[in-house]
Amino acid sequence: MVISLQHLPTWKRSSQLFGNQFFLSTCLAAAFAGIAITSVYAQNEPTSQNSRNAGEPTSTSSTFLDEFCDSSGCDGLGANCQRRGRGLLGCRVEDPGALFAWCRGGSILGLDEPLMSDRPDFTEASSVVGLGVLQIESGYAYGFKSESAGSVKSHSIGEPLLRYGFLRNWLELRVGWNYAAERIGSNTNDGAEDLYLGSKLGLTAQEGIFPEMALVPQMKVPTGARAFTANETLPGCNWLYGWDINELLSTAGSTQFNRTIDGISGDTYTEWAQSWTVGYGLTDRLGGFTEWFGIIPHSADTDRTQHYFNGGFTYSLSNDVQLDIRGGKGLSDASDDYFFGSGIVVRFQ
Repeated sequence: MVISLQHLPTWKRSSQLFGNQFFLSTCLAAAFAGIAITSVYAQNEPTSQNSRNAGEPTSTSSTFLDEFCDSSGCDGLGANCQRRGRGLLGCRVEDPGALFAWCRGGSILGLDEPLMSDRPDFTEASSVVGLGVLQIESGYAYGFKSESAGSVKSHSIGEPLLRYGFLRNWLELRVGWNYAAERIGSNTNDGAEDLYLGSKLGLTAQEGIFPEMALVPQMKVPTGARAFTANETLPGCNWLYGWDINELLSTAGSTQFNRTIDGISGDTYTEWAQSWTVGYGLTDRLGGFTEWFGIIPHSADTDRTQHYFNGGFTYSLSNDVQLDIRGGKGLSDASDDYFFGSGIVVRFQ
């Protein structure tokens, strides 16, 4: 589902990324916790998963974990709890593509199914690509805003996002970059934007009313052209959550708490970004979405709140190749008048 903040064209970047220090610390702590859990898993991996079935004795603590997990509603996952322990949100199953599970475990997107992308909508996917999988997402967007001083026309060219599954099924590394061209009245600027770096941690698979969730610690580093660089590192974090309601309907949202720079004063401030999207399975290959998202500055000098409504379509050429198109309209005075774009996603297994 999805267009990440680094994919937003220049027309939205002046009120864009990244975060409150406390929230960032929480996100980084979660990331390091995930890496630590990976290390513990590796150290505690049993030499044979058949040892219990072969009648070898188990420790009192292992027996307790089996009984505790099963009595807590983890039906049938007692063996997994014995091997892996019990997570914050429920029983951790064996490297399922998420750090934790909602008791019964839920299901994880398989590589024999159509890919799930972070574009074309604003709300990023709450799933990860999977261990050893490389997914490349790219596109183009155009935005227009009419102002008293002259119209603003912007082009977001390339929008590449590289996503790679690393170490575990639930861990994804992310690198993004973009080339921007902007015309304000008779003045034109173009050049590279700051580099985007991040990771996505799959937290849970969906189980009934409990959502699939992921957390994305991220940052922009000052590598861009003079007209587009922030001249400092801007960190932030994105919490993603989604539900498949049935084969034809899904819904998802994202909540971001980020740090960005005021477009006029140049001072940093905290910014919220909230979104909600509804996805539609129109055919086996064709999908659509409608979405609202808002960018909400907190303690900014001049930047104002922006609200948008947008929609679009995706078309799967195969399970590993997807095309997309989208368009949207600003709903507030500070928003751009309209935008549209298209893109492609390719998955390498």
